[in-house]
Amino acid sequence: MRFPRRRRRPRQLTGRVALVPLLLTTGLVLGAGTAVPVALADDEPTPGPPLHAVKYTVFSETPFRNAEIYYHAVDPPNFADYSHDPYAFTPNVEADLGPNQQWTMDVMLANPDDWAMVTVTSLDSPSRPNFHCVLAVDGKVVVAKQGPVGALCSIRNY
Repeated sequence: MRFPRRRRRPRQLTGRVALVPLLLTTGLVLGAGTAVPVALADDEPTPGPPLHAVKYTVFSETPFRNAEIYYHAVDPPNFADYSHDPYAFTPNVEADLGPNQQWTMDVMLANPDDWAMVTVTSLDSPSRPNFHCVLAVDGKVVVAKQGPVGALCSIRNY
């Protein structure tokens, strides 16, 4: 006669052994009698460098239609990536400008000393609208430039 195999019951964990799975699922590990928090996979990543509020402002002394404006919207991961494809980090817009018609853009940059930049140009237009650009970081104007057919505002030299 054959008897069916006896099924084993899972062993009940008791004492300190029972705490290990509980502590691991709650993110704690015991060490020298104290509970120490452990980072779990779904915890928030460590924050990056603080971001700075950058404001670009562009205008002209005389009305001008379709001025070409380029500006840095994000920090590139490194200079090599920027050098390989600068337009991936430098959006382009066309705007109608004048003494009472400004173009402004607010962006957040981690390193504005290296990456804050706005430029405006009239391209091949014969008119000379005398463009102005202003670059402010965290509410403080750090660069203001002007030029008859274009202007470049940046903290670093290009």
